[in-house]
Amino acid sequence: MSTRGDGGDTSGQPVDANSHAIPLSTFVLLGVLALVWGSVFPAIKVVLTEMPVLTFRALCLIAGGLGVAALATLRGRSLAVTWPQLRWLAVLGTFNSLGWNVFTAYGLLYLPAGRAIIIGYTMPLWSVIAAAVILGERITATKIVGLGLGFAGLAVLVGPDLVTFGDAPVGVGLVLCAAISWGIGVVLLKWRDMGMATTVLAAWQLGLASLPLIVAAAIVDDFDWRMSGEGWFALALVVFGGMVTAHLLWFTIVKRLPASIASISTLVVPVIGVIVGSLWLGETVGPAEIGALALVVAGLFVVLVLPSLRGKRLRRP
Repeated sequence: MSTRGDGGDTSGQPVDANSHAIPLSTFVLLGVLALVWGSVFPAIKVVLTEMPVLTFRALCLIAGGLGVAALATLRGRSLAVTWPQLRWLAVLGTFNSLGWNVFTAYGLLYLPAGRAIIIGYTMPLWSVIAAAVILGERITATKIVGLGLGFAGLAVLVGPDLVTFGDAPVGVGLVLCAAISWGIGVVLLKWRDMGMATTVLAAWQLGLASLPLIVAAAIVDDFDWRMSGEGWFALALVVFGGMVTAHLLWFTIVKRLPASIASISTLVVPVIGVIVGSLWLGETVGPAEIGALALVVAGLFVVLVLPSLRGKRLRRP
C-alpha cells in the first residue's frame, strides 16, 4: 500500500529498508527535529514545577491533536476514518503518544532533565529489536556500528551519573518504560501502512491518547492556572514545538526511513537536550557532553551518510 505524507518527499513512498538513497531534505528534517525535541525535556521540567502532570499532558495532547488536525484541514486532508482504522489508531496512539508522554512526565519528577532525556532516547535499542521481530528487518553491520557509536556516546553521559540513577530507581524505570513504549510504537507505525496523510495520522493518535488523560486529570488534579511567565513560555514550547511541529516531522521521517534507522537518528537528541538543559536549568557541560556529541554524530554519519555516499558510487556508470 502506498504512503501519502504531508510535507514528505515528492514520491510519497517510504524509503525501502535496503535503499541507500536518502534525500537531503530528510537530513534537514532530522536536524530540526533534534533541536526541537532536545529543547522540550528542559521545558517540561520547568512546566512540572507549576502544573500537575495529568493536566499538563492532557493539554499537550489536546493542543497537539487540534493543531495538527487544523493543519490537515488547511491542506485539504479529510479527517474521516473507518472503524477498523480508528481501532488501530488507538493502538498506535497508546504507544506513540500516551505511553511516551505519561511516563516521561512522571519520570521527570524524579530525575534532572538532562539525565531523563538520556534514558528516554535509549528508544532505538527497543525499536531495532522490535523491528527485527515484527517487521523482519535485518540488523545489519551498519546498524550495529551506528548503534554502538550512539550508545557509546550515551554511555559517556550516563557513566558519571550511575550513582544518581541508583538513588532514583522510580524515575529511571518510568522513563525507560517511555522509551520502550515509543520504540514499539515506531515499529507498529511501519508494520501497518494505513495509506493516511501524516497530519491525519498524527492528529488521530494525539486526540485518542488525550481522552483517558482528560478523564484522569478531571478526577485527580487540582490546578488554578496561576503560572509564571517562564512557565507559560515553557508550556508553549512543549505544545507548539514538541507536540505539533515535532510530531509532524517525526511521522514524516518514519515514513521515509526504515524503523530502525529512523530510531537511530534520534540519538543526537539527548546530547542537544543536555546542552539546552545546561543553558536553561544550569546543568554543567563538560568533556563528557562533548565526547558524547562526537560519538553520536559519528554514529549518525555511519548510519545515514555512508549508505547515501555508497549509493551514489553504485549509480556511477
